[in-house]
Amino acid sequence: MLRTFNMKMVILSTVVVLTSMTALAGCGSQTNTVGSTPAASPKTEIAKGTGKLVVYAALNEDDIVQIQKKFKEDTGIEVEYLRTNGAGEASTRVQAEKASPKADVIIGGSVEFYGPLADQGLLEKYSSPNNKELDSKFNDSNGFWQGWYMGVLGIVLNTERFKKDLEPKGVKEPKTWDDLLDPAYKGLFVTANPATAGSGYIFVADQLFRLGEEKGWDYVKNLHANVHHYIPAAGDVINLTATGEFVAGMSWAHDIVKSQQKGYPIKVIIPEQTAFEIGGAAIVKGGANIENAKKFIDWLLTKPVGEMNTKVSNRYSVRKDVAPPQGMIKIEDVKLVNYDRDKAAKMKPDALKKFTEVTGQGAK
Repeated sequence: MLRTFNMKMVILSTVVVLTSMTALAGCGSQTNTVGSTPAASPKTEIAKGTGKLVVYAALNEDDIVQIQKKFKEDTGIEVEYLRTNGAGEASTRVQAEKASPKADVIIGGSVEFYGPLADQGLLEKYSSPNNKELDSKFNDSNGFWQGWYMGVLGIVLNTERFKKDLEPKGVKEPKTWDDLLDPAYKGLFVTANPATAGSGYIFVADQLFRLGEEKGWDYVKNLHANVHHYIPAAGDVINLTATGEFVAGMSWAHDIVKSQQKGYPIKVIIPEQTAFEIGGAAIVKGGANIENAKKFIDWLLTKPVGEMNTKVSNRYSVRKDVAPPQGMIKIEDVKLVNYDRDKAAKMKPDALKKFTEVTGQGAK
């Protein structure tokens, strides 16, 4: 594993500041449904290889461990990985190391974080033959990043705390994003920081797209009155809610269900007009193992890997021939907001500044 990185790497990690990306390149405007027509199995056989592959992973630990094991099993290539605290940290590391890249691949987190790296010349251009089987919305038209999974935003609710603290007050379980504005949630709600977590920014953009800019920012300001604090990573929102420190939070639905399956007293609620992410992967330009990185991208897009990832992570696959995750609503039944990914990408720097003005917190 990359946990054995030398001391220089450790020192670097302590000084890297988790800043937001200042410009974003999106993957085109999104439609509100995903088709269900089965696609053919990949035609491209994944060749065996030798050597290693160094991966920066904005994924849960068990997700990247399974990827590490399966890729070695299928190809013979060893994977060393560093699990980062979200796509923001992974992209910041790649920027900091541009003179001497340490990673070959970055994986996980929304593609909004990948476009700026491509614009800065930090990603290797590569379009896998297997991406021809995917809807074009999941493929970067310029070939610098690849979408391989989907996630939708949801509300995580601690059912025990809700019944104890809010139900006696006549509060009903939230069904919409607007229900979270109830003053009863003051200090009992947490969400992700839009500067460091893709979920945090996509959540803010979701409100702007569903309500319009003026009313959307009013929503962010009013919700802020209930937010206890903003958390760097979406996974920690679930952890703090699952252990009962907070009644509710905002995070990825697949991760909420995954924690629920471990026995925590939580449930997932997917509001109407929610937003979704396209999880990305990309090859780092100048990495030491480019050919292995290409094999990895090809492998990532195969049906067996899509099924494995769906089983392990509860994420939706971008492949139409992979069934939805157990315990999750079919993606075509989710009522998605009209999320304009190009616009979301272009407006992010200004949106983060506005977030600071509206909340008085600073996107930090």
